[in-house]
Amino acid sequence: MRSRAFSHCSASPCSCRLDTAASMVARCVHGLEQTVAAEVLQLGLGVITYLGHREVHFLACRSRPRPTVLRTADDVFLLAAQCADVGTGRQGVGALARLAGSADLGALLPLRDGHGGPGALTGVEVSASFLGRRNFTRYDVEDAVGRALAGRLGTGYHSRRAGTAPPAGSSGWRVTLDGTRASLLLRIADRPLHRRPYKRCSVPGTLHPPLAAAMARMAGIRPGDTVLDPCCGAGTLLAEAAAQQPEARYVGVDLSAEAVRAAQGNTAGLPVSIGRADAGRLPIPDGGVDRVLSNPPWGGQVGARGLLAGSTSRWWAELRRVLAPDGTAVVLLPDADDLSAALRQGFTPVHVQRVRVSGAQAFLVQLTAPGGQGRPARGKEGAAQP
Repeated sequence: MRSRAFSHCSASPCSCRLDTAASMVARCVHGLEQTVAAEVLQLGLGVITYLGHREVHFLACRSRPRPTVLRTADDVFLLAAQCADVGTGRQGVGALARLAGSADLGALLPLRDGHGGPGALTGVEVSASFLGRRNFTRYDVEDAVGRALAGRLGTGYHSRRAGTAPPAGSSGWRVTLDGTRASLLLRIADRPLHRRPYKRCSVPGTLHPPLAAAMARMAGIRPGDTVLDPCCGAGTLLAEAAAQQPEARYVGVDLSAEAVRAAQGNTAGLPVSIGRADAGRLPIPDGGVDRVLSNPPWGGQVGARGLLAGSTSRWWAELRRVLAPDGTAVVLLPDADDLSAALRQGFTPVHVQRVRVSGAQAFLVQLTAPGGQGRPARGKEGAAQP
């Protein structure tokens, strides 16, 4: 229950309001809104109040775990103020500056501190985004709101126009306009949640950590399971899965020596074994894994190499061979038509979810391997350890 009514701003066209009972907004990849909402509920973080474009709003409780434990969200914020969307005209930028003036900064500080964030509002940085065409830029919004906030706080404002990093310790604010309402948000943590501490190394095509976390949740990994990523890249999927279920065993392989080194660095200290191998001929015994998590190299930043360069069918055949009867595979595909090769191998799609990855459409697909009958003849077993 909200502790007090929203306050209103007298400046037109904004009728601004602030909920001091820890009204939160989790930002996420488009397509993962329901996934983030399910994680909020599963963790007991609060009550969902609204699902929007890349946003999940919820009322949190201090007695619950801190919202910074969310893994499928890009970031989590306090809702500082809100008003009707200011429209497409440049005059709306001034109204957004007044939106910043209506935020109850005195109430935000203890709320952020109580939910795991730093207790002081130091320098100001602002990131803005909006849906639809506007007669202003994101930088116009950021500068108007950022200067208004910095003036109220008596601190510096760092503009993003120059493309330089903000000073250490700056408080992160966000402005969103979704066509219906404008929201001012204050980041809870000192950096975005998607910037994982383990992600020390990267390679082209590396997976976005919250998206990898969503895939791991979809796989339903159990204690004692063996989980394989046959195209592991920098190891993001395996690291995210191990964070959720540390009592499973994880194996990753990649044909790229650079990727293997990156994955070994990112998964150090986790129950993960990384080795170099061709995904078209996996060093895994028949039926040797319970779960497969993978972002296969079908175009984009990374193309198929080795035995996979000629056809995707070989990849699906290897997945069928190594997956235990009725095992689960969760894969990220650029096109739902790619499922035809999986169907020919006897896989059954049980869930398809559309997401946006780097501005392009993609599909999260959960598949079940064939049961014990009708599986391919067992070949020579390879070592389970790559």
